[in-house]
Amino acid sequence: MGLRDKLLDFKRRLSDRKMYSIVIVALAAVASWGIYQYKTAASLRQELDNQYNRAFYDMIGYVDNVQMLLAKSLISSSTTKTASIMQEAWRQANLAQTNLGQLPISPPALENTSKYLTQVGDLAYSLNNQNMQGKALSDKQYETIEKLYGYAVSLRDSLEKLQSDISAGRIKWGELRQKGTPVFQRTSANMTKQQFENIDKTFQEYPTLIYDGPFSDHMTNAKPKGLTGDTISVEQAKERVIKFFGKDKVQSVTNTSKNDSEPFKTYSYKVTFKNKPEDQTATIDITQKGGHPYYMLYNRPVEKASLSIDQAKAAGKKFLEEQGFKNMTDTYYLKEDNMATINYAYTQDGVVIYPDLIKVKVALDNGEILGFEAKGYLSSHTERKIPKPAITEEEARAKISSKVEIKSSGLAIIPTDYRTELFTYEFKGKLNNRDFIVYINAETGKEENILMIVNTPNGILTM
Repeated sequence: MGLRDKLLDFKRRLSDRKMYSIVIVALAAVASWGIYQYKTAASLRQELDNQYNRAFYDMIGYVDNVQMLLAKSLISSSTTKTASIMQEAWRQANLAQTNLGQLPISPPALENTSKYLTQVGDLAYSLNNQNMQGKALSDKQYETIEKLYGYAVSLRDSLEKLQSDISAGRIKWGELRQKGTPVFQRTSANMTKQQFENIDKTFQEYPTLIYDGPFSDHMTNAKPKGLTGDTISVEQAKERVIKFFGKDKVQSVTNTSKNDSEPFKTYSYKVTFKNKPEDQTATIDITQKGGHPYYMLYNRPVEKASLSIDQAKAAGKKFLEEQGFKNMTDTYYLKEDNMATINYAYTQDGVVIYPDLIKVKVALDNGEILGFEAKGYLSSHTERKIPKPAITEEEARAKISSKVEIKSSGLAIIPTDYRTELFTYEFKGKLNNRDFIVYINAETGKEENILMIVNTPNGILTM
């Protein structure tokens, strides 16, 4: 049979319905297999991109911490405190270096950035050892740290630009795998040429520590000191809920659950309001012991901001007084979505007691309270026996580096990582246009802590 006859025979077979169905099924199978392979490849690409994104954002966090720690080291006047700061700077620089190495960018493009992180880590490691021996930083070392701090700011600015480009889709990780990026090359073009000795070191991961107020997330597992009173029933707690919002505003209160987990056993309720849309409800937790309000969130959109932060602070303080929380002083705040979340700390005899913290969310359209959390207050609150300071404010001020310009001062009680509290002088000041808080022990004169203030468009944060 000739070629022409074979083609005619295939055509006749194809015209047969059965054969036609077989061909259609085969084509569909091939198409399905192709779609499956495409989706699998796309899924793998997405998973890889997610890994790159995580490494990149983690690296930015560690670079942020390096920048913050270098700035703190310029303020510290205690060799012990400087040593602990430098030890953490060394770890954070190494973690940044590790995440940088996971990015799909050719080594030449990373050379300057990688060198800088290595230099910061090696210098911090060296200065940590020096400070541990009681030797303070020299003027030349201060100058070196100031330079490295400036490079950290430059690096952070470049990373922010790259982050914006990646988020907007202007730069894709796939393209970086192929081409690299000049961003990293430009970042530290003028970096110091000084080389620090390479030392083989191991390190362990430290979490990124960023707070929305001094010690605002400090919690202990000890028995809550502020949880006072007798155990109440579900119905008694319901009455506390009505009192919390105001009887004239509440339409219904429904018990949704009971939490018997320590240290805070609670009753949970859903609340609807009179003359409000059905979807604008609130959830609230009341402690079983004592019937204290523990947590509340009111789901209401805030379309515009008509109140100032000072007006919001006043509204929050008034609300706390009405709920029985007296002598609360606003400390720091965060403004988002036309709402202000404000931290209030208890004050006793003029001393700000940071462990006794309550967070209040205030709507900036009318001052209504949309959120409440008293976990810190209920964990720590008690009347303290506050001693008389063993050193004067002037003596405490003398413990702070002369490079810092002091703006204000006062007494404060701060928590430690060891479930204890410290009686301190709190000094707020500036260095190189950066705002800081320095805590000097009012009984021993020891430099206890340094926090860096970050002013953002939305509020004031501390690191």
